[in-house]
Amino acid sequence: MASVSPPAASTQPALPSGPAVFKTVPYAFILPEIVCGMWVWILVAGTSVAAPLLQGWVMYVSVTSWLISLLLLLSYLIGFHKNSENWKVLDSLYHGATAILYMSAAVLQANATIVSEPGYNSETSSNSPLHYQLNSAATFFAFLTTFLYILHAFSIYYQ
Repeated sequence: MASVSPPAASTQPALPSGPAVFKTVPYAFILPEIVCGMWVWILVAGTSVAAPLLQGWVMYVSVTSWLISLLLLLSYLIGFHKNSENWKVLDSLYHGATAILYMSAAVLQANATIVSEPGYNSETSSNSPLHYQLNSAATFFAFLTTFLYILHAFSIYYQ
């Protein structure tokens, strides 16, 4: 007589909730994404805008991503996901799409940094070393945040 074996346990690890979020590899990237993303929009807001359309996109992407990532972190902390597999798909798609958007924003911020360099355009006198330094820091944090979103998307995809 054939014995009935219990169903095989899922090999997928459980989604973390509570403080375990900060100890699990793909989800531990959320807090650095929030902090670095916050620095992007603080630094862009602190400078004079050389190209309103370009830096407007940078602000839109950074603030929107910051808010959605904060909501995602809070939902993981309170256990809103209830260990559903759909949350892994949502997380991977969100971080993948955000990585692409952040890459476009980082490139546009780099362009705004070049334009704000003192001596770049002698006709405009609003270029100061302080604005250039703020734009340079915003560019650095934009590329760092892009890298964090890429790491998060790939690590949850391959998990």
